[in-house]
Amino acid sequence: MDEQRVRGGPPSWWRHGPPWWNRWGDEDAVARWPWRSTVLITAFVLGGSRFAAEQQVHDRAPLDTFARVLLVVAAGLLLWRHRYPVVVVFGTAAATMLYLGAGYPYGPVFVAVAVACFSAVVAGHRTAAWTALGLLWVGQALVAHWLYQWLPPSGDRAATWGSEGVVAAWAVAIVAVAELARTRREQWARERAERAQAARRRADEERLRIARELHDVLAHSISVINVQAGVGLALLDSDPEQARTALTTIKAASKEALGEVRQVLDTLRAPGDAPRAPAPGLDRLPELVEQAASAGLTVTVEGTAPKLPPGTDLAAFRIVQEALTNVVRHSGSRHARVRVDSGDGTALRLRIDDDGPATGADAGGSGNGLAGMRERAAALGGTIEAGPRPDGGFRVLAVLPLKVKAKEDDR
Repeated sequence: MDEQRVRGGPPSWWRHGPPWWNRWGDEDAVARWPWRSTVLITAFVLGGSRFAAEQQVHDRAPLDTFARVLLVVAAGLLLWRHRYPVVVVFGTAAATMLYLGAGYPYGPVFVAVAVACFSAVVAGHRTAAWTALGLLWVGQALVAHWLYQWLPPSGDRAATWGSEGVVAAWAVAIVAVAELARTRREQWARERAERAQAARRRADEERLRIARELHDVLAHSISVINVQAGVGLALLDSDPEQARTALTTIKAASKEALGEVRQVLDTLRAPGDAPRAPAPGLDRLPELVEQAASAGLTVTVEGTAPKLPPGTDLAAFRIVQEALTNVVRHSGSRHARVRVDSGDGTALRLRIDDDGPATGADAGGSGNGLAGMRERAAALGGTIEAGPRPDGGFRVLAVLPLKVKAKEDDR
């Protein structure tokens, strides 16, 4: 059962449009010819007009070949209603006017005009539809109250104004239904565009998240591997045992990197699958310290982190990881300090310092690493400050709120 029906609200098709309606106005739909509906309408108009003629045999002219040609033209024009709605609505109105002016029986010939008017209004040609419908009403009023004296059938009398009121109400009903359909179509089109934009935005955010995770994982591990590879090459002949240790470190770092990359790529599996391993958090700081030590960097950690929401814990870990990676890659200092402070319990403060000096053009890094850290902090409502210290070296200061948004907690 539809969830909206259970809650008492309108069904989902009313809010988003039925599937077949979503194709209305699309280029593919316009390119297709509405054969089936046109054939059905034509058959209905011909059959219904024959039945109407039998009921009005003494009041209107009998159906002849010309009448049937007009009926087929009026209904057959609907085959072009998607491609040329203005031409079709005027053509259908003209054929109907000729049919009525010739004194043929009233009947379902008005169905063709209604469908043509509906198509024109929904396609955005409101003025043309109203004009054609108005001209048809004015024309049939002239025939019914003035021109009937010179038109068949002979001996015809003027129509009552009550019948004109019925015709006018019929025309107003057609316009009202068409306008309602046009309004709903525009609303459904806006909602579809908004849903498509939201889906693209979520996809972009997910791609950015995965790219950020891969960057953080690979940048750190590759930095450790690069340093150890240099040590191994330098000591391969003079100190084979130390070179073996470097190669062992490379093996461990690459294995860990592969595991984390596999964990990140697991998120690309079918929706609903649970991750195979928990996301890393600040409880793995000792591993970062050990990896940094294998790259020749001594890290001192001060303070302990409280229990954090998963998203905040992962962001904090990646920020520290990226900051230490930047020290390894861009700083001449072989010592770094990490301070973790939860303060008054409202925000987590992470401070990563090194004493420099910078060994490259960018102390602390200036590419995707710092941008990724800022994006992680901003996603949680936090901030990142990164730059040279007054007394030398480089500092990264991250402030992450401990009470994150509800949507973050729901992830």
